[in-house]
Amino acid sequence: MIFAVGSGTFRLRPAQKPDLPAILRLLADDRRGASREDTGDLTPYEQAFDAIHADPAHLLVVGELLGEGESVGPLVATFQLSFIPGLSRRGSWRSQLEAVRVDRSLRGKGVGSAMIGWVVAESRRRGCSLVQLTTDKSRQDAHRFYERLGFAASHEGMKLTL
Repeated sequence: MIFAVGSGTFRLRPAQKPDLPAILRLLADDRRGASREDTGDLTPYEQAFDAIHADPAHLLVVGELLGEGESVGPLVATFQLSFIPGLSRRGSWRSQLEAVRVDRSLRGKGVGSAMIGWVVAESRRRGCSLVQLTTDKSRQDAHRFYERLGFAASHEGMKLTL
């Protein structure tokens, strides 16, 4: 999917294994992410990539910023989208959005909105009744971004680190 953003073109495509270093750079590009990611050993990331790639219920997507006439550009965004069946809501499916990142130089330029628009459309196409996500309580800018796009903080998320 291709979108016009700012003065360039933004393309979403399925991630490929050679994209891992750029994806990890995006995941680690803030205080919280930097404390969670350790790229000294890529083995666990490669195993996770293989598991995601092998399961059609999961998509790992990257975004490239293309200049005029370019067919390949730098990776500037990523997210994971999973599709989950459920019994509640009359047996409806939901999509779970995870690990949304946009390069800090492009925030506020329409890249995130284009990505979320694609996520919503793909979720509808697959018959989902809702898109859900969690975002760290400290990420107030992210909260405002998602609320502006129509998401509601309707639940309190909880996690247990294992």
